[in-house]
Amino acid sequence: MKMRLFAALLTAFCLTAISALAAELPSSNDAAIRAALASGKPTVADFGARTCIPCKKMAPILEELNRELKGRANVLFTDVWKDSGIGGQYRVQMIPTQIFFDAGGKEVKRHIGFIDKADILKELKAAGLK
Repeated sequence: MKMRLFAALLTAFCLTAISALAAELPSSNDAAIRAALASGKPTVADFGARTCIPCKKMAPILEELNRELKGRANVLFTDVWKDSGIGGQYRVQMIPTQIFFDAGGKEVKRHIGFIDKADILKELKAAGLK
């Protein structure tokens, strides 16, 4: 009986961990960023790495915003350690760096370091989120 309970708990834990990994935002490339900027929607592009501590803290926030703002804004993550050229292309000097773009694709704000959900929403609203 105890083994069945243990097995059930272990299975539930593993499924939760797997689904959390599956929810991870895919790393964007330059083409995906350009498509987002041409979409007519405000965009936040987060440049970081899957292994940096502040980036890891931001991951669930970005995933949640991506779900909540679907169709209204673009929320992107780019792993600059996997795509080393993109950091230079967007003048990223430290990670994480968030770049906010208005609906016309123009950069309107840049932030370096951890940023919480409320502040991301505030900047997206300033960039035209309705």
